[in-house]
Amino acid sequence: MDGIIQINKPKDYTSHDIVKVVKNILNEKVGHTGTLDPNATGVLPLLIGKGTKLSKYLINHDKIYKATLKLGIQTDTLDITGKVLQKQQVDINSISEDFVKQKLKEFLGKLEQIPPMYSAIKVNGKKLYEYARKGQEVEIKPREIEIYDIKLEKLDKKNSEIIFTINCSKGTYIRTICEELANKLGTIRVYERIRKNTSRKI
Repeated sequence: MDGIIQINKPKDYTSHDIVKVVKNILNEKVGHTGTLDPNATGVLPLLIGKGTKLSKYLINHDKIYKATLKLGIQTDTLDITGKVLQKQQVDINSISEDFVKQKLKEFLGKLEQIPPMYSAIKVNGKKLYEYARKGQEVEIKPREIEIYDIKLEKLDKKNSEIIFTINCSKGTYIRTICEELANKLGTIRVYERIRKNTSRKI
């Protein structure tokens, strides 16, 4: 079997997990076109057999995500699976939709973004999350990304959540965007982490 199939990746599975399952079923060479976090769900294109030769043409394509930001909580992994570092009471009624939209627009354009420590990017042959789990620090070089569009879908005041869609280039870490948005809104104190994990205009 040769070609491309699309998998609706469920939560709690890594991209590698999905590749392994499909490889065992088809008994063919299988690859994917971009890593999704285990907590992410959605379309994961898989390349089968000779289709893996198409990877270089597909891997750099832009992505569209729908993200939910929970305000008032900071974790070490920047998602709900991580260790809670701090909690802060959020006066959600003082945050307007117009204010959120204004802050979201500040992300538009080309940025330099430093990936989070809990990621699969390799530095000196080791994945960043391997350093993070051992409490080791390592220099992370910024990567150029681009945000083409970012749109507020819902300001959920009942659950203190912001739901937004983002159209971005390959390599964009939505977790980092979420944390920086929380900082822009003044909903959590993340000064040290923002200093280390930041996106800035270029």
